[in-house]
Amino acid sequence: MALSAVSDDGGATQGILRRQALRESAARSYARALPIVPVRARGMTIEGADGRRYLDCLSGAGALTLGHNHPVVLEAIRAVLDSEAPLQVLDLATPVKDAFTDELFATLPPGLAAGARVQFCGPAGTDAVEAALKLVRIATGRDGLLAFSGAYHGMTAGALAASGGACAAGVTRLPFPYDYRCPFGVGGERGAELSARWAEKLLDDPKGGAPDPAGMILEPVQGEGGVIPAPDGWLRRMREITAARSIPLVADEVQTGVGRTGAFWAVDHSGTVPDVMVLSKAIGGGLPLAVVVYREELDVWPPGAHAGTFRGNQLAMAAGTATLAYVRENHLAQRAAVVGRRMLERLRRFAAGRPQIGEVRGRGLMIGLELVAPEAGPTAEAGGIAEAGAIAEAGAGAEAGQAGSAARVGPAARVGPVADADWEGAPGGTGPYGASTIEVAPGEVTPCEGAWLTGAEGGGARGALSGDARQVLGGGAPYPGVTRTAAPPADPALAVAVQQECLRRGLIVELGGRHDAVIRLLPPLTITDEQTEAVLDRLADALDAAIRTSGARSRSRSRSGELPTAAGPFAPPFAGNRH
Repeated sequence: MALSAVSDDGGATQGILRRQALRESAARSYARALPIVPVRARGMTIEGADGRRYLDCLSGAGALTLGHNHPVVLEAIRAVLDSEAPLQVLDLATPVKDAFTDELFATLPPGLAAGARVQFCGPAGTDAVEAALKLVRIATGRDGLLAFSGAYHGMTAGALAASGGACAAGVTRLPFPYDYRCPFGVGGERGAELSARWAEKLLDDPKGGAPDPAGMILEPVQGEGGVIPAPDGWLRRMREITAARSIPLVADEVQTGVGRTGAFWAVDHSGTVPDVMVLSKAIGGGLPLAVVVYREELDVWPPGAHAGTFRGNQLAMAAGTATLAYVRENHLAQRAAVVGRRMLERLRRFAAGRPQIGEVRGRGLMIGLELVAPEAGPTAEAGGIAEAGAIAEAGAGAEAGQAGSAARVGPAARVGPVADADWEGAPGGTGPYGASTIEVAPGEVTPCEGAWLTGAEGGGARGALSGDARQVLGGGAPYPGVTRTAAPPADPALAVAVQQECLRRGLIVELGGRHDAVIRLLPPLTITDEQTEAVLDRLADALDAAIRTSGARSRSRSRSGELPTAAGPFAPPFAGNRH
């Protein structure tokens, strides 16, 4: 796909990039992968100094919910400037701050908003995380912390200690329900239940080794961890477990908030009401702002317990008020749900014939594609589910559904609802073959309470399943007696290649995940239908181009006898985290 013409300013662009490389620290990150010099931006479009235009699916790492320079945000900022109001007032009361607080509380889960307290923090989300951790420790008199594998909460000491890639005394790491790479090797609802049971048993075990927790912090959707939505039922279980043990539940909604996931706050999907919510990014309308909202009974810290010079950013509060109101009044969360669902469906269809795309997942306009190296070969795991995009058939002479049955995996499936657990093909079994059957392509989402499946060519054993057919065709669902085929290793080199191919086609995307092998899409909630199609077209074109190049490299390695490589066990965790 052709880019817009390059202007005569290309030389100036290269000069700016060279000076940046010489003067800025080795810790700079986005500038390495995205060598552009933005000079103008509106909505979803960025124009570089060289005249090229890009569709921005990074959106300031999710901070630009309405896109660049949205008119209501600019109008709010100009109103403050024209009023000669002070721009920075520490934590003094102002009309601008009062309006922001009113609008914020109007959007909060009702169970939290009534009687809640808000603490304005330093301008970054990581400082709000620090404030939340300090708050629950003071309120409970305990020091321990429950956090999750794959988490990302910020770059300051306490927030980083709670993140998945760090080791810290006093932080107990719990398994997050990561369906595609389930820590228990089972996936689906069963994997989520085992995660909850692990947390519950650990907390009740006097010899479990977990320091008395002051709180549990979690992300309703892990963003930097690879766009991994927490199952709604699992979130409710975490709420039950923590409430029963008087452990404050802290929801980190820094990236998921303000409509991003298809609900105003991601916890709204599950009906979970946390004790503490950490908010930043979108709440400032693209300007720096971060707050902690919490139950009033936790408000026992003394004056000055958490302070900071730039807590009174009036421009950010005005921009945030305008953003929150616009998202609420124009139902942009609901639109994000619709557009995100459409994007996921198309991407899953696209991924069906491309084994390099291990999984497409997300919620609302928070979407990720995990890229893998299928030539490295999956490895068998103990478990009990079929591999992604496949079905399982019992081996000759084995009773279908019997634990330990030999199994082979086929390429497609048919799924239909059932009311019992009978097996067709098993001795004496009378399954529901032929009833309410639908064809399902690999990766397609088909919710069902119970299901049976068979190979595309017919024959073989057919058995009852529970949960979501997506788990059969894109990540695994409980399937008694079938050995699970593990996901192939992550392919960060392919992800980098896709990101660069996207950039050549005028599309900006972010990388994330354990090995930076997840392509992340965070478009603004104002994305149009036309822009949605353009993003999907460019991404598909970039993926195919990168896969072709990757395949050529793989064939070259194979001819030379070199084995394909995956990210090593000692690679820096979350090397791509940039916030």
